[in-house]
Amino acid sequence: MNLKLGKSGEKKAEKYLIKKGYNIIEKNFTCKLGEIDLIAEKDGVIVFVEVKTRKNTSYGYGFESVNSKKIEKIRKVATYFLVLKNIDKTARFDVISIDSGKITHLTGAF
Repeated sequence: MNLKLGKSGEKKAEKYLIKKGYNIIEKNFTCKLGEIDLIAEKDGVIVFVEVKTRKNTSYGYGFESVNSKKIEKIRKVATYFLVLKNIDKTARFDVISIDSGKITHLTGAF
């Protein structure tokens, strides 16, 4: 895993979301259950965002690597976050895939 590439992708995703009118609540939220790359809010909806960055698509698109195990982990961390912060709002799970510099934003990905 290329940590530098991942961090660069997360920053690019953050800028993209802000430009689209999202308010970033938290970056790299970590707990004993795992991590969520970005947590944002838009139109009263809490959005948990998984960011996947790849230099090229020779191994597929980044969003293709978000498997059922990863989805389950993200759901658990999101539930923990909502309880911890006492947030009672609608939640959504998005994936932002940055492949060869191109952003693909899957809203309501799972």
